[in-house]
Amino acid sequence: MSGVRFPDGFRLERLVKAHPRKTFASGQADVDDWLKTKALQHQDKHLSVTKVLLDDSSGIAGYFTLATGQVDFGDLPADVAKKLPKRMLPVAVLAWLGVSAAKHGQGLGKSLLAQALRDCHEAGQTFAFIAVILDCIDDKAKAFYRHFDFTELPGHPYRLFIPVAQLETSSRSQVRRRHISELICRRREGIRIRPGAVSVPARHCGVRGWRR
Repeated sequence: MSGVRFPDGFRLERLVKAHPRKTFASGQADVDDWLKTKALQHQDKHLSVTKVLLDDSSGIAGYFTLATGQVDFGDLPADVAKKLPKRMLPVAVLAWLGVSAAKHGQGLGKSLLAQALRDCHEAGQTFAFIAVILDCIDDKAKAFYRHFDFTELPGHPYRLFIPVAQLETSSRSQVRRRHISELICRRREGIRIRPGAVSVPARHCGVRGWRR
């Protein structure tokens, strides 16, 4: 399955030392500090992976960091936990996400969020986890993420999750909807395409930093 389509002139890369981390400014000090001082070190230690979105001048327009973690089955809603073993359970964590203040309003944040969830979905085909976990920075962020099917963990009002089964269902539904849309557009243009020839991005979902 292909990744998210970013606007022309932008490209996504795994973070390396040559990327201009020190000039990144999102408007949130902790988000900037993570990229500037910690992201590469944690990646080198295999604790997390950071991907940066580069613009046409190779400046960093945004980034996200993914990691793994664990959640106690007792922290999950009863309907989710009832079929799971009573122990610490593996989760995917979207730990950090930021967009350069100079690029706000261009929809890049949603695209980065979509790609992060796509990466989680694809990783789940090899390494099992039960959910994607995120922390909300404030009530406004929480309302946004709830819009994308994330659910509050009982007793943790700013920690949200989406079960992996729901992530898979959302991905399949989006594929079907986009496939139909592509077929309609192509037929209007008088072009025939074979079934299954269209690959599409995962559903846009929102995430925030993971506080350990």
